Amino acid sequence: MSYQVLARKWRPRTFHELVGQEHVQRALVNALDQGRLHHAYLFTGTRGVGKTTLARILAKCLNCTAAGAGDEGVTSQPCGQCSNCQAIDQGRFVDLLEVDAASRTKVEDTRELLDNVQYAPTQGRYKVYLIDEVHMLSTSSFNALLKTLEEPPPHVKFLLATTDPQKLPPTVLSRCLQFTLKHMPPERIVGHLSMVLEAESVPFEESALWLLGKAAEGSMRDAMSLTDQAIAFGQGEIHHADVAAMLGTLDHRHVLALIEALAEADAARLLAEVASLAEQGPDFAAVLDDVTAILHRLAIAQMVPDALDNGHGDRDDLLALAARFTAEDIQLYYQIGVQGRGDMSHAPDLRTALEMTLLRMLAFRPQGVPKPARTPLPMRGESGGGENGGSGSQGGSPAGEQGGVAPAAVEPSTPSAEAVSAPPPEAAPGPARETVPEPAPEPSVGPTSDEPPQQTSTPPWEEAPVDLNDAAAPASAPEGNVEPEAVAPDEAAGTAPTITPASEVDSEPPTEVAPEEAEPVPAEPTGDASATPAAESVASDGILTHEVWLLRFDALKLSGLTRNLAAHCMVENDDGEALHLRLDPSQAAMQAEVHVERIREALAGAGFDRRLVITDGELPGSIETPRQRADRLAAERHAQAVDALKADPHVKQLQQAFGARLIEASVKPSGEHAQG
Repeated sequence: MSYQVLARKWRPRTFHELVGQEHVQRALVNALDQGRLHHAYLFTGTRGVGKTTLARILAKCLNCTAAGAGDEGVTSQPCGQCSNCQAIDQGRFVDLLEVDAASRTKVEDTRELLDNVQYAPTQGRYKVYLIDEVHMLSTSSFNALLKTLEEPPPHVKFLLATTDPQKLPPTVLSRCLQFTLKHMPPERIVGHLSMVLEAESVPFEESALWLLGKAAEGSMRDAMSLTDQAIAFGQGEIHHADVAAMLGTLDHRHVLALIEALAEADAARLLAEVASLAEQGPDFAAVLDDVTAILHRLAIAQMVPDALDNGHGDRDDLLALAARFTAEDIQLYYQIGVQGRGDMSHAPDLRTALEMTLLRMLAFRPQGVPKPARTPLPMRGESGGGENGGSGSQGGSPAGEQGGVAPAAVEPSTPSAEAVSAPPPEAAPGPARETVPEPAPEPSVGPTSDEPPQQTSTPPWEEAPVDLNDAAAPASAPEGNVEPEAVAPDEAAGTAPTITPASEVDSEPPTEVAPEEAEPVPAEPTGDASATPAAESVASDGILTHEVWLLRFDALKLSGLTRNLAAHCMVENDDGEALHLRLDPSQAAMQAEVHVERIREALAGAGFDRRLVITDGELPGSIETPRQRADRLAAERHAQAVDALKADPHVKQLQQAFGARLIEASVKPSGEHAQG
């Protein structure tokens, strides 16, 4: 007996043997069981997904004589043993007319086909017309088919199949029930091939099946045909190396090796891998395409690990690789890869273009090529300081804290640094509060905080552009009188009385002493005054405690990403030789050797010259980082300013007279100066 190819031998005979088209199977089975049959069905989808197979199964369901289900004898489970079922499987059933529209496009062929529609079936219950590649019919053929397709005799069913439904006239589409068959994912193809090969007793390597599943491009029939070819190529067995050689495709493991070299930022290994690839004479443009495709999958693995496909059977490998990149690096590498692909036509040769593109990825990494940071998966959209994070850290933008934008590019002002470094007098807090006079009976908009008006030292992160979208962002704006624009009247019907312009309100002479006219008081540091004596006593021993760290932070004169990294740290231990800082885990991706060295140099300049070790870990709930303290103080000042405005008689008068409302987000505490 002659050999029968796998695609025909394992073609499904019933709906329950169908693989990967559950949505179509469910609709047809329910329609058959309930007797709700349409007269015309249209099956669309790419080649080899089961269009003709579905049509033949449906023809058997309509004409099976053994099952006898339903009033009309149709069934969703044909027996496969009766004469009609066997005749349909063998392609000799006289009442199943299979027409190849690609070879019968003329209108005369269609008219000849429809001449016999009016006659009753000869052998079966229904006369079934299966028109394959129906989109190939001419316009005249479609017009000849329309009337019969809309109102066929009760014993006729039309089953149409096409790979290009866009070419069908809308008049035809509106007369059919359309079912779109899906592409077969590689996972489904590999699973089915494994079952078939085990039944055929063919030894195989699973990695080879992934190559076949990927090469099939969603077609189960193509996968079966390639499997037949692989069995013959491997002399009855299927091995990874044989399938790769047969397909002429690049071994996916070589591409993963390139990605691993990128993860290690190892330029020498990167070039060695390219040299190893060159021995196989690959298409270097296709290699770059594969690298870019894996970078795309790595980005998905970082953001939504559950959405990562397993098209190459490498899902676990990619999840492990994704944790070795920062999100910024992957996005940068992807962009460079896409641009490098477009530049290949201008390069001296394709290998040079590939090598330069890969080297450019490493060259443009921030800080050159330091050790890559660890990225916890999955990444989350919010940033913050863990369980200790204040309102400012929770509302900040992750791109600002972990991306390439420096959150605080402006150096702290000199007066602020001097105020922090100078030891404050013990009695400073008390007299400072006494110098602020009580509001007059008709106060103008003025200072609203209980803090000393001379305090010009601003927390380091109030300058950060990352907090512009924060809920407490107005609290981090520079000091000054509360802006009258914060009071915005609602739109009123009719003509409203004239309201004094904001400029006039702001120009009214204040009844209290202005901040610059108050009695001079030594500036006190950003930290609480109650912590100052203890911090100074400990600092005199030459040991850096967390209290001293908070007190002296502004005096370190750090900026940019380095300042942001240091502001999320707490002092864990200082033995005089090594200083250990613990970093908030949410900022671990920012840690790099260049930042650690800058912090160490700043501490040495402040009198704490020792080895610096920064490790990430959860921070205790009772400890505040400089960032969290700055956010807390800013939020407190903002709340005090809002409360003062709500109690202001001018504001109340506007609210009562014109229905005005206070825009709390626009309130800026006094005593702060704008920073660009």
